[in-house]
This record gives sequence, structure tokens and C-alpha cells, in this order.
Amino acid sequence: MQRRQFIQNLFWLTGGILAGQSILANQSTGKLKKLKGFVRAGGKGIAKVAVSNGFDVVLTNDEGKFEIPTRENAQFIFVITPSGYSFPEEKGIARHYRKLKDLNFRKNINFNLTKLHTDDNAHQFIIWADPQVKNQKDVEKMMNSSVPDVQKLVAASGAGVLMHGITVGDIVWDELKLFHDYSKAVEKMGIPFFQCMGNHDMDYNKGGDDTSDDTFHEVFGPSWYSFNRGKAHYVILDDVRYLGKDREYDGYISTEQLEWLKNDLAFVPKENLVIICLHIPVHNGVKNNKALYEVIKDRNVHIMSGHTHYNVNVIKDNVYEHNHGTVCGAWWTGPICGDGTPCGYGVYKVNGTELSWYYQSTDKEADHQFSTHVSDFDESHRQVIVNIYNADPAWKSEFIVDGVNKGALEQFEGFDPVAYSTLLGPDLPKPRGFAEPKKTKHLFKAIIPKESKLVAVTVTDRFGNKYQSLIEI
Repeated sequence: MQRRQFIQNLFWLTGGILAGQSILANQSTGKLKKLKGFVRAGGKGIAKVAVSNGFDVVLTNDEGKFEIPTRENAQFIFVITPSGYSFPEEKGIARHYRKLKDLNFRKNINFNLTKLHTDDNAHQFIIWADPQVKNQKDVEKMMNSSVPDVQKLVAASGAGVLMHGITVGDIVWDELKLFHDYSKAVEKMGIPFFQCMGNHDMDYNKGGDDTSDDTFHEVFGPSWYSFNRGKAHYVILDDVRYLGKDREYDGYISTEQLEWLKNDLAFVPKENLVIICLHIPVHNGVKNNKALYEVIKDRNVHIMSGHTHYNVNVIKDNVYEHNHGTVCGAWWTGPICGDGTPCGYGVYKVNGTELSWYYQSTDKEADHQFSTHVSDFDESHRQVIVNIYNADPAWKSEFIVDGVNKGALEQFEGFDPVAYSTLLGPDLPKPRGFAEPKKTKHLFKAIIPKESKLVAVTVTDRFGNKYQSLIEI
């Protein structure tokens, strides 16, 4: 079966659209056989729930029944979980789909959901980028540092808080057998997780792009789909296009996915928050990013990406892209990414259609949002460099030298001093010397007199949260 021409089971509750209405990627369905089934909760059918085969999207009728065409290249049928219901999962791994190859088409295809007892307009989620484990040593680091950090976050959030996770690709590092170890990590973290396809999660040398997701499909299901929680609509896309030779790929979103996304969003109220999750950053890594921007141009959109092993935020018109620092940092060689951002993950809070966030550094408190470095500048001055990991244009900074406010720090592009000293050159870091420091624009600096004794640095994020560091010289 062809992979990029398929799509997963989707399901979503919305008003204002006739039950049973379908939106087809190809309107001339001819005499395609219909797949039939029900979406129920507590034995009762649920109306206006979206179901998809990866091409078409249909809504259930008043009895919870759906009919959807078969497609020659479809591999899954999936429910787009509607707001107000728990995510179907198995030991934390999302299981909102059925593999068509395992189904008896003569029987109904049924999805049974569980209604939430909590208002899900307020909820949280985390973004893991690039766990990218290569061997058991990497797995041990993930299990002994990253997993406990999430467990601590979940526990601190309190009982009854709705939280889920999304891994935006490079779950493993070519060793697909380690999908099992990642799944055990998800089970230990204790929240439902959804998975995106990364360039290191592919089957190589089996053919072209159509067969490169075979193992991912077997373990995690479809590589594009959507789901809902509260007034947020989550979309998972696959923007890694395998070029048919070993590890050659590019960033590209297939026509099938874009057509499906149009169909999917047709059932989503225009005012709702749309959160798109994928691996390769869209703003500079996806060749046909304009096609995606066109589909989502009239929406309130946040894109969650990984791949780069550094942290950067890019705002383009109505789209805010969060390109995350990685769980593995510089490939499990130390505590930081190439831009000096610590190993870690994004933490997001949804309140209705509003989104707020911060970067959670592994093994650090939530207020660890920047680092400071002091070095000699000339005979009479020192330079203070501040790396604000998750900065965007709305962040503010100031510094006070020996009680005198000197105003804002100066932003510049350069290398984080620790990343430069620990990652530069073929012999560093050990044992993966290919990891190199990366220039970043989230650096800020100040020049201070050499006789200065105390510098207070305060940064304020776009939500008004203040973080401070006192530097004694």
C-alpha cells in the first residue's frame, strides 16, 4: 500500500454542519465501496463526529453512524477525537485509528469513546522534539533524565489537569527497533502521546517515499491526522519526503495532505485555535511552504517543529512557528543544543483559543529561561552575554549595574559561549564530534566597567512573566 496517499482516522465534534455531510478530496467517487460504522460513547451514538480515511472527511449522523468511501491507497480509517472526549490510547500511545488491512469490510467499523468529566477548554500539552535515541546508552539517558522531568511536570500540574504530549519527529535515530523503548518512555510519563514522522524514523532503501513510513505505520499508525481538545484543533502532518536513496530527503508536504487538510479544516470553526505539528520547520525547511500557508491563511495558527537541534521562534503573518530545542540536545553529548539552549521541551497552556508557553529545560526549574556569561572585553571593560532561549520580539530585557539601571540589553547574532567551547571542532563533543555550535539571534549583551561588582539581569516574556539573575563579579 502507498503511504503518502493514505490518511488516518479523524474525528471531531462541531456545530453548524449537516450530519452525514462529506467533503471529498476527489469529488468523482464513482462507485467506490463505502466503509460503514459508528462512533459511540457509553453505548450511545455521537452525532457530528468527523471520521477520515486520509482523503475524505465525513461526519456521523444523529445515531453516530458514518459512511466513507474506500480509497485504493488508503491504509487507515481514523476518528478525529472531538472536544469533550478522552483520547483513545494504549499505554499512552494514541490509538484513534484502524488499519484497513486488518478489517472485515462486511462488518461495521466502530470507534468507542469515553466522555470527559472535566471542561477541556483549559488544558496543557508538551512538545518533545528529537528524542533521537541511537543505542541503549541514549535510551538510558532519556529514561533517567527526560522522562523523570516530565513526570515531575505532570505531578506538579495537579490532579485532574488535562495534559497530552506530541513528539515532533526523530523519535529514534535510524534504529527503528528502538520505537519500543520510546513507547516504554511514553508509558512511564503517564500522559497520552501523539507522534510525528521524522527523517530518522523512516524505512530506507525499500523504495520511494510511498514505502518509507511502513514501520512507523505499524507501530504508531497514520503519519497525518487530527484531533480536538476544547477549542483547539491539532493537526499532525508528515513533511519529510524520502527521495529513495539511503538518507536523502527534503522538506515537502504532499498534495494529498494539503487536500486532506482543506477538508479537515472545513469542519473546524474559523475562530478556533489551530496547532500544526510536524518535523522539519516550515518557515525555512519546507519547499512548498507557501502552499501550506495558503490553506491556513485565515486561521489562528501555531506550528510546532523540531529537526534543527536549536530553538527559534518565527512569526509570519497569522502563523507563529515554534522550532524547538531538542530532548536530546546535541545528540545526547551534553546538556545543551547547538545554540546553547538546554536539552528540554516546550510546555503549552490552552485557555479557550488563547495559547501561552515556556521552554522547560531538563533538570531545571520552570523559571530557568536564560543563561549569563561574563568575559573580559578590553583592559577596562567586561562583556555580559545573556542567552534568552525562547525569546521573540515581544520579550523585554534590562540590566542594572551596581544599582544603576542601564536599560535594555543589545540583541545580536553569534555563538553561545558554552556551546562554542564544548561543541566546536571534530574532536568535540565526545563521542559525536559532528555536533557543532550554531549561531543564534536570541543572544543579548552589555558592556560594563571592569570595576563593576553586581549586575542584575531581568527578562520579561510576552506574557508578563519576569525572570531575574544576579551576577556577582
